Amino acid sequence: MASENSRKNRQFHLYSYYRSSCSARLRIALNLKQITYTTTFVNLLKGEQLSPTHRALNASATVPILIITSSSNPNPTTFSSMTDNPTTSITIGQSIAALEYLEEISINTDTNTTPLLPPPTSPHARAQVRTLVNIIACDIQPVTNLRIQQRVKALGADNTLWAHELMETGFAALEAQMLTSAGQYSVGDAVSMADVCLVPAVWAAQRFGVDLGTFPTVFRVAEMLESLEAVRRAHWARQPDTPEELRAVD
Repeated sequence: MASENSRKNRQFHLYSYYRSSCSARLRIALNLKQITYTTTFVNLLKGEQLSPTHRALNASATVPILIITSSSNPNPTTFSSMTDNPTTSITIGQSIAALEYLEEISINTDTNTTPLLPPPTSPHARAQVRTLVNIIACDIQPVTNLRIQQRVKALGADNTLWAHELMETGFAALEAQMLTSAGQYSVGDAVSMADVCLVPAVWAAQRFGVDLGTFPTVFRVAEMLESLEAVRRAHWARQPDTPEELRAVD
């Protein structure tokens, strides 16, 4: 386990796109954990994620990418090995792995003000959190993301209908699961990794016209989460790379 001092010595850099729900997961988590980070913006619509430079950081050619360096190695594009040695730089190109990393380096420290998982003494609650995370990260987002929609459209199908129907199916599963797990939030009364993943999924569903009133538990929890400052600041309409015409007016 990492000490508090080792977390303080780390620097965090996020490769993000304002509309990316996977990027939003990390923006929310970093805000919740009060971790300061810098950002490189990657325009997915322009295909910037397909560049050789980006692929060198993430062979999947996706966002987000979370880069963690020690203060003794301030260059965020220099990598050694995927270890927890605080003198090396590491890159994490999958959002759930990055969320777990943020949790693990915060365990048993005074800085872990918002744990993303229930304690190990609550294995059932931890399993409930992970179940919701996997419904979102495995069943909903991968089959409705921009890359898949572009391929569906290229085949002559209605990509909007495709995304809408798959989101409805996924949210029905979320609603059923949350009926047994939700309290104030997705699992009980504490914000968890499930909530960090839920809010961006809700934003995507709203974009595609999914009637969230059909899923009252999901809708109630999402509304509660959106009142949190950490979530509000992570909203896609409040990012520096959000086009002017889409930005929130606060």
